[in-house]
Amino acid sequence: MKDKLIETYSPEETFELGRQIGQEAVPGSVFTLIGDLGTGKTVFTQGLAKGLGITEPVNSPTFTILQIYEEGRCPFYHFDVYRIGDISEMDEIGYEDCFYGDGVCLIEWADLIEEILPEHYTEIRISKDLEKGFDYRKIQIKEKLA
Repeated sequence: MKDKLIETYSPEETFELGRQIGQEAVPGSVFTLIGDLGTGKTVFTQGLAKGLGITEPVNSPTFTILQIYEEGRCPFYHFDVYRIGDISEMDEIGYEDCFYGDGVCLIEWADLIEEILPEHYTEIRISKDLEKGFDYRKIQIKEKLA
């Protein structure tokens, strides 16, 4: 996937972008998702999960840090590291099995754990601009290589 700048104007468009990316994702893909509260990270993630063939409800695992979905075409590892107090907590969760496993990994608030991210991942940044409308989102997608 090449670097892209995409603008969406509704939660449905943000969901659809996530779904398209989920359909294209291959086992071993790692996506980082960065954006302030209320920017649509969960909506995007729900779309990505749908693109992977997951039909069960997908919500942010804010208090559990990790939620694993196994019903799609490959495992989906959904992290929300907002509440990580110390990077060593990621070791306790067994993050390496997910980051380097045979599924698709999405990490919300990944900028908080940059030092342990894999060498290659796709960074997705979502931001709002209220001057362009309440539901407007600017979504930047960049391939990252360490």
